[in-house]
Amino acid sequence: MTFIKKTLTSSIAVAAATLMASGAQADMSDNEVRIGYLADMSGGYRDLAGPGGLEALKMAVEDFGGTVNGVPIEIFSADDRNSADVGASTVREWLDERNVDMVAGLVASSVSIAALKVIEEKNGLGIVSGSAASSITDEHCAPTHIHWVYDTYPMANGTAKAIVDQGGDSWFLLTADYAFGHALEEDVTKVVEENGGTIVDSIRHPFPTNDFSSYILQAQGSGAKIIGLANAGADTVNAINTASQFGVVQAGQQLAGLIVFLNDIYAMGLETTQGLLLTTGWYWNMDDESREWAERYYERMGTMPGMVHAGIYSSTTHYLNTVAELGSDDPVAVRQAMAEKPINDFFARNGRIREDGRMVHDMYLVKVKSPEESTHDWDLYEVLSTIPAEEAFRPLSESECKLVNN
Repeated sequence: MTFIKKTLTSSIAVAAATLMASGAQADMSDNEVRIGYLADMSGGYRDLAGPGGLEALKMAVEDFGGTVNGVPIEIFSADDRNSADVGASTVREWLDERNVDMVAGLVASSVSIAALKVIEEKNGLGIVSGSAASSITDEHCAPTHIHWVYDTYPMANGTAKAIVDQGGDSWFLLTADYAFGHALEEDVTKVVEENGGTIVDSIRHPFPTNDFSSYILQAQGSGAKIIGLANAGADTVNAINTASQFGVVQAGQQLAGLIVFLNDIYAMGLETTQGLLLTTGWYWNMDDESREWAERYYERMGTMPGMVHAGIYSSTTHYLNTVAELGSDDPVAVRQAMAEKPINDFFARNGRIREDGRMVHDMYLVKVKSPEESTHDWDLYEVLSTIPAEEAFRPLSESECKLVNN
């Protein structure tokens, strides 16, 4: 009799578990969670996200177990070739034909904005990790996307304010001529002028640009103390290398890399970049938790991750946790639920998703080490200070986002 009771109890439990699992799967579209990764995989922003960002996303999926409530996770990826048209058409095909639940990556801001318009039209979900344009959660905000890692506001506010405070009060801005560069130029100008500095002149260059000779000559001729590089990736590297060839720093001017990433510093070397101040959302050598994840990434990629790679892992994990808790991959429901939970992981400290879709978290002012201070190839930064989450990003009181009630 005892055996029969135990068998009956066990059968009921198995049946209940089966029903729960089938119920959870019933709320998962196509019985799969489908993630599309869109980034520049071969051009100027390849190192910023590219294949490394895809690997970080795969790490998040693997660490999660490869399934959500028994439902498999499928990853699609594509090279946007830094083309807004390619990005938009790729995302449209993913949403229309492949029923992708979430689009990750999203690097060049012009591509991201075009892709996000499609995502909004289709009531999908996009998580932006690589783009810098603060307009993504300002005039381009929508209830269908989240901006995760950084934007031009904290990068400009942290770096430009520190330089003006140290006496660098006259600036020449060299700007990438597209949405990201324009946003950065606007934010830097505001910070410099609010802190008592002036913008002597500015010039915009095409994206991408290989030859910066004429632009650097104009910057030298401006007489500005600071040449601010409102660009990123290969453009920043090319501009700094050209400035080095022209002896800009030796002649008394200072370069300010406003959007500079770990891979940029590594590529140029400490001899060229030592002493440079910059703001970052994360650094692999910050603490034990960051180092543990970074070392696992290094084993797979042979390079240390930057903040965008870490942010892709963080955002993907937060997304998957939310889908698991909801038992649904419905983009609208998931986006809302993601915003209801705080984010505290190896990447984000004091993180939360605001009503404008901006994930705010602590940022860090760092200084590039000298060759003598560095202990090994990737020991590049000294963390000088923490910029608290609520101070780092554009306040909602200044927002133009239609989702914000000011």
